[in-house]
Amino acid sequence: MASEASIVDVAEAEFTAAVLDRSAKLPVVVDFWAPWCGPCRTLGPVLERLTQQHAGAFVLAKVNVDEAPEVAKTFGIRSIPAVKAFRDGRVVAEFVGAQPEAAVSRFLESVLPSDADRLVDEAEEFASRGHENAAEERYLAALEKDARHGRALVGLAELLAGRGETARALALLERVAGGTEITKRAERLAAATRTHAAGAADLDALRARASANPQDLAARLEFGKGLSAAGRYEEALRELLAVVQRDPRFAEEAARKTMLDLFALLGPSDPLTQKFRGELARTLFR
Repeated sequence: MASEASIVDVAEAEFTAAVLDRSAKLPVVVDFWAPWCGPCRTLGPVLERLTQQHAGAFVLAKVNVDEAPEVAKTFGIRSIPAVKAFRDGRVVAEFVGAQPEAAVSRFLESVLPSDADRLVDEAEEFASRGHENAAEERYLAALEKDARHGRALVGLAELLAGRGETARALALLERVAGGTEITKRAERLAAATRTHAAGAADLDALRARASANPQDLAARLEFGKGLSAAGRYEEALRELLAVVQRDPRFAEEAARKTMLDLFALLGPSDPLTQKFRGELARTLFR
């Protein structure tokens, strides 16, 4: 096992957490190698030496392809050594074969944290200490340098959603690129923002209106959204499902879309998600 914190051996079962998830915060350079590979024994020490020189600017993850065949298959490793750099859960640069030290150094320089990354790091630190104005300034500065920076978009959206600027927050979240680890965080934040956008509601009045006429789908939809905003998710899902059962397309499928937001907010393993996702599917595809 490598002793330096910035150089780690990664087993197959650890790959998602050690590489994909970790790359949301720090670049992770993966060295796919094997003990029997001569060029790997040449390249490995070069990568390790340069990693130490950069003093924690990125992580070098060493993956033995003999011990991690599924990971190798997933990332199309057909020849080793193969080096792939990950940021936000996706490959952003790569090369195959032993390379001269100068070429490896240029490769690593290309994946080091950018000015936008450093501004986002500062913004997140300010936000964690409650200094929202300073955090917002740095998120905006980061987006001036990289308009699609995932962490900047989500971080700024969190600030805006927290002070009720729903439309601006959702507009930022729509700009987050798909297929990255930050996408999941963006989707969950968007779901939470839409769910709580209605704010406080008189649930007793909404319940009375919906109960007075069960065929009044507008009233039942509003009641379901009010329950959602209040965090009464099981009641909300039951009411929204009733709207879908009567007319799946009512109000541009608003009841179904609100249910999907609640599933995203609760998470796929939540019992309510599992129960009502099944009931929704049976309603729509019966």
